[in-house]
Amino acid sequence: MLELSTDVPDSSARHLEIAGSAPVFAALDLGTNNCRLLIASPQHDKYDSATSRIAGFRVFDSFSRVVRLGEGVSATGLLSEEAMERTVTALRACQKKINRYNVTASHFVATEACRRAENGKKFLDNIRSELGMDIDIISTEEEARLAFSGCSSLLTNNTKHAVVFDIGGGSTELMWVDVVNGKKINDWLSIGFGVMNLSDKFGGSNLVDITFHDMVNTLVNRLKEFDHNNNISQVIKNSNVQLLSTSGTVTTLAAIHLDLPKYDRSRIDGITLAVGDIRATTKRLLSMKQYERFNHPCIGPDRADFILSGCAIFEAISTLWPTQNITIADRGVREGIILSLLEKQAV
Repeated sequence: MLELSTDVPDSSARHLEIAGSAPVFAALDLGTNNCRLLIASPQHDKYDSATSRIAGFRVFDSFSRVVRLGEGVSATGLLSEEAMERTVTALRACQKKINRYNVTASHFVATEACRRAENGKKFLDNIRSELGMDIDIISTEEEARLAFSGCSSLLTNNTKHAVVFDIGGGSTELMWVDVVNGKKINDWLSIGFGVMNLSDKFGGSNLVDITFHDMVNTLVNRLKEFDHNNNISQVIKNSNVQLLSTSGTVTTLAAIHLDLPKYDRSRIDGITLAVGDIRATTKRLLSMKQYERFNHPCIGPDRADFILSGCAIFEAISTLWPTQNITIADRGVREGIILSLLEKQAV
């Protein structure tokens, strides 16, 4: 998903007028690679073209920017000054958007980069002092739960089980879901590899096309215990299991497969494609020169360095768990946060 800086059109007086009549919630997801904000309200029956809709919400504003907060953390164990400066700039932009609304409730979270970095908590303490934004470092389990909550509406009734996964910048969360009995997570796993630190482990983005198969094998081995504990491979052989992704890597692959002139969320969110087509797109990317990936309208300069490491994670998942199709969500942690805020308001 190309999100160099993806915003709902700038807040107008009409936006504020609509927002004034309903509770407004704000969710921020500060990841290893991206900083994302969503400002939304419960969906109402009356449609108004001044706002967009996403996962059952009326969206007033959003923001997404690649900040690479986790850049260098694998090597140094610290958030770098440059990465923190980029992130503060993005957070200031988020703060300006939030201040335009009378926000009923909000929750801001940080994930793997801040979990792993020695100075992660100190950085967020400084953000609190400087910007007045309280950002909580959440556990991998909470991250998985929020990601699942944000995309679970895309689970279909014609399957009993699902493998749901979220490929992030610094970690990948996987969930084994019982669809029949209330869409319940039976088991989950967080592997300490996302698109950024996996690339770092294998020598950096310049070597990814050479080390790609080593990446895949490493990840398959990481997933085997989770597979064995839940008997996932055997269940897939004997029944229809849904594969559901809520990751930017797969939304990007879908856009490339569809030959979109640029990334278009409305064409991707909720789509079901053949896994074989997505894997074929990976092969297509592997055959490209680095500058071709850099200039591709659905990848762009900020994702070009890490698209292949993301592909390696998807290749490992689809190799170990061969399903025919994959459902692709352009929604996740932010939407999960909004849903959790709605639930708290309803109590």
